[in-house]
Amino acid sequence: MTQSYNQIQKKIEALQRQADKLKSKEVHGVVARIKVAISHYGLTAEQLGLGSRSAAAKPAPARSVSTQSAKYGDGLGNSWSGRGPRPHWLRDAINAGRKLEEFLTGGVAAASSGTTKKKVGKKRPSKVLYRDGAGNSWSGRGPRPRWLKDAIAGGKTLEELMR
Repeated sequence: MTQSYNQIQKKIEALQRQADKLKSKEVHGVVARIKVAISHYGLTAEQLGLGSRSAAAKPAPARSVSTQSAKYGDGLGNSWSGRGPRPHWLRDAINAGRKLEEFLTGGVAAASSGTTKKKVGKKRPSKVLYRDGAGNSWSGRGPRPRWLKDAIAGGKTLEELMR
């Protein structure tokens, strides 16, 4: 027996309505059981992840990072040493408007308050050894710049380009 397209569409719609009714009935049953469990155990919205924080922003389980080496922590057991990619809990908090400095742990926060001085190496001034008439210069360190290669290819010598 062949069926037309319209007949199949009508059957699909009828089955979809039937499926929606069954789903609604099952959802009501599940919700009723959840309400019983909530009242029985005295669960709060915060415990269910429905409080001030959404379920999507729920902190990830703490990783096995030693608290001595943890540079950042959220007080909920999540920590990060500051090395490697930022963990999801920290990225989510920063995207939500918090600042990285808020998560510094006590030992690191005191050390980073400016009490310790960082050694600053002196930079040697670069000495220009080669110049052309157009304002280009090269110190003789690193690879030769294009202007120098072009000048040499054009017939100039390094001695002619020296200061």
